Amino acid sequence: MSKKNTTTTTKATKPAKAMKKEAKAKKPAAAPKAGKPMSGLDAAAKVLADAKEPMNAKTMVETMLASGLWKTGGKTPQATIYAAIIREIAAKKAESRFKKTDRGLFTTNR
Repeated sequence: MSKKNTTTTTKATKPAKAMKKEAKAKKPAAAPKAGKPMSGLDAAAKVLADAKEPMNAKTMVETMLASGLWKTGGKTPQATIYAAIIREIAAKKAESRFKKTDRGLFTTNR
């Protein structure tokens, strides 16, 4: 049994890297919707900025939930916020909104 040799022809396309850059450039920044709670990290940054002193994740979450800045149904929201803050610090370094001052304590970096 012989197999047919079929080849497909494709148009020349932009490199994948250029397409990704264009996609990023076209995406507008998402503005928070009215009435919708902000993200956990945004709420944590706001709480820390208002506090003017270092806070731990549990206190931040209690303040965020009490003021209605953030809503969650998770069992361990303080662990979620702690991990998210640590990831932002690691990823953004000096550009991060957060700064770790002591074991378990954070403040704003601005």
